[in-house]
Amino acid sequence: MADPLPAADLPPAEMTLDELRPHLVAAMLPHVPFDGWSLAAAEAGARDLGVPESRAALVFPGGAADMVDAYTAYADARLEAALAARGLHNMKIRERVTLAVRTRLEQAAPEREAVRRAAGVFALPTNALLSARTLWRTADTMWRACGDTATDYNHYTKRAILGGVYAATLLVWLQDESEDFADTWSFLDRRIAGVMRFEKVKAQTLGANANLPSLTRFLGRLRYPAV
Repeated sequence: MADPLPAADLPPAEMTLDELRPHLVAAMLPHVPFDGWSLAAAEAGARDLGVPESRAALVFPGGAADMVDAYTAYADARLEAALAARGLHNMKIRERVTLAVRTRLEQAAPEREAVRRAAGVFALPTNALLSARTLWRTADTMWRACGDTATDYNHYTKRAILGGVYAATLLVWLQDESEDFADTWSFLDRRIAGVMRFEKVKAQTLGANANLPSLTRFLGRLRYPAV
């Protein structure tokens, strides 16, 4: 599997705070099941990297919220690297999206308790905007890895829908005790099938309305009248 961490031209102790962040969050993961997303876990990760413990608080000034934000960014980079190495060119879009969600969860399997604790941080009312932002970022990573280049409203609807699918599947996965997460993969297949049916109906509806006046084009003309 490709390593998502940026190349370390310097030892961790000499890195800037931004350079150190993904390395530190990766080093924290073995400690999070015991200490949660806390300064204690960050300091333990710093010790493992040979970094002064005092730098941990500087890397994550926002505490647990900053830590789970950094973790999801790290996980997004890890997913993007894995899908790029896998190659999706010969796969149908349904297969690509399913693989993206499944790969994300398979990569997180060794750190499921850390993910569970991250979900608890995201569930706090004060972190609602952070939760939405990181979910959008993950869905965007998946779609870009799948080759999506949409720039119209489809860009937003695709990410909103996939974000919902991923979030629901994540909750099932966190509680799944079936062998090899079989229940999770069955749930994911059903959700993706439902999305594909919706997309088919949407495409048919848009095709039927193709010749109707477009409110978007009309408003665009008001703003940018033809010369």
